[in-house]
Amino acid sequence: MQKLSDHYKHIIELIGEDPSREGLQGTPERAASAICHLTQGYQEDLNEIINNALFDSDMSEMVIVQDIEIYSLCEHHLLPFLGKCHVGYIPNGKVIGLSKIARIVDYYARRLQIQERLTTEIADCIASATKAHGVAVVIEAKHLCMMMRGVEKQNAVMKTSVMLGCMRDDTKSRAEFLTLIR
Repeated sequence: MQKLSDHYKHIIELIGEDPSREGLQGTPERAASAICHLTQGYQEDLNEIINNALFDSDMSEMVIVQDIEIYSLCEHHLLPFLGKCHVGYIPNGKVIGLSKIARIVDYYARRLQIQERLTTEIADCIASATKAHGVAVVIEAKHLCMMMRGVEKQNAVMKTSVMLGCMRDDTKSRAEFLTLIR
């Protein structure tokens, strides 16, 4: 943590600020703590997150967890992107604990990311953990790298989707998921 704090202090100096002035005292330490929190996905163990929370079930209809908040950092500019994630799956004898879906989303979001890869990683993980007949993940997010710099477009929303198994192959399942998350 001290090494990160030292680097943040140096960055503050490089942009022309005085890290010892009143408003910036402690900022290097706070910034180091913040970046550790925002990238904690690198330190976590996916098996501990899922923690065998897979349960036998004869449920054969779609399960959806909608509007899971996501906060991630763009790997190109280290600026946040934030929005919501919708996850759906059609069980194949097992369901996963409800909170585990949100924890899986956070596990992958708390890394340096691009939204396209984040969507894929979440879908692949849910598919692998549950062995579901089909998995669908949609993420809608605003990117501060596009809002605060560059083209400075405040209302642009990026949407990505990944459909696996019957959610990809069966147009009715796909349509049902997309209708239910609207």
